[in-house]
Amino acid sequence: MTKYFLSLPHDSAEEPTMAEMDPAELQEVFAAVGAFNTALEEAGAFVTAGGLQPPSTATTVDYSGDSPVVTPGPFVEAKEYLGGFWIIEAENDDVALEWTKQASKALRSRVEVRALQEAPA
Repeated sequence: MTKYFLSLPHDSAEEPTMAEMDPAELQEVFAAVGAFNTALEEAGAFVTAGGLQPPSTATTVDYSGDSPVVTPGPFVEAKEYLGGFWIIEAENDDVALEWTKQASKALRSRVEVRALQEAPA
């Protein structure tokens, strides 16, 4: 089994709030994502998932020199940002892609999928 990273990119660097969404639509999305998570768990494909706080809450640490440099804020300025993720296990890329299609439908949004690199044995 291979682990895959499903990421939820936000189309804007603006930090949206759930308060801006129609409450009925938000409940529908929550229900669809809950059903998707249940399907992953029942299939034995669920590893972990989570939403991320907005980029303004990030702290960047760079210890590539002699001492660490800690900087408030994200590493890069971007037009988009990562809002959440799943890590799943799937037999192959095709199975992972099918799960990703279901995630995208549940979220009503784009979802990117990539296999995780495996550590050398």
